[in-house]
Amino acid sequence: MFANYHTHTARCGHARGTDREFVESAIAHGMKVLGFADHCPWVFGDGYRSGIRMTDKEAEGYFRSLTDLRDEYADDITIYIGFEAEYIPQLIEAQDKLLADYPLDYMIMGQHFNDPEYCQVYMGVPTGDETVLNKYVDRIIEGMESGRYRYLAHPDLLDFTGGQEIYEKHFTRLCEYLKTKDIPVEINMLGMTGGRHYPSDRFFRIAQRVGNTAIIGCDAHFPEALRDSEAMEKCRAFAGKYGLTVLETLPGLGAKK
Repeated sequence: MFANYHTHTARCGHARGTDREFVESAIAHGMKVLGFADHCPWVFGDGYRSGIRMTDKEAEGYFRSLTDLRDEYADDITIYIGFEAEYIPQLIEAQDKLLADYPLDYMIMGQHFNDPEYCQVYMGVPTGDETVLNKYVDRIIEGMESGRYRYLAHPDLLDFTGGQEIYEKHFTRLCEYLKTKDIPVEINMLGMTGGRHYPSDRFFRIAQRVGNTAIIGCDAHFPEALRDSEAMEKCRAFAGKYGLTVLETLPGLGAKK
């Protein structure tokens, strides 16, 4: 695997390993590009403390650590500093203000929630409610229209248990939108190996029909995930099953050496 843009850190509270261990694991596997995209900090403004992402106070240390590692390992690997983020309109302005002075290279969208997470409506929980699915797709499209995000992580996170016709209707319009914007959909390696409901055959059948481009994302929550060759091959085989073109690098975020 030449590049991975979906790497977490222990700051999110559900990953383990030091930043350095992630970098050294990627180098040991022969990667040339490593993008860190930990769960973004949000400024909730009401004292709420998330259990699945770094706090706004930890952002400075995140950038400082990764900038130092980028310089130290520049001869071995190209490191990019990003975030995985939901699109939550009412929180965007505060997030932009928080991150304005940091050297942010990119963001990817992972729409775990349609609203601030204290609403407790996680998209990975099975639902047969079409209004949730409709809002999920609407939020993604609205967010992508902002130009903030380079690709859609685990696009099939929403576990819809309602009718197939409803599923097809909404995910087809999502895939068609993404294709018009040349935005890749992620084949998520954590889901592939973790017994999750994604990557989903029914979603990627739609992506195949529409002609979407794919990208493999390790979604690495521990350093060893970056050298799991068997999992990576499973993801490539999955892409091949649906005839999807897989991007090796994101435009403008390639190897510098």
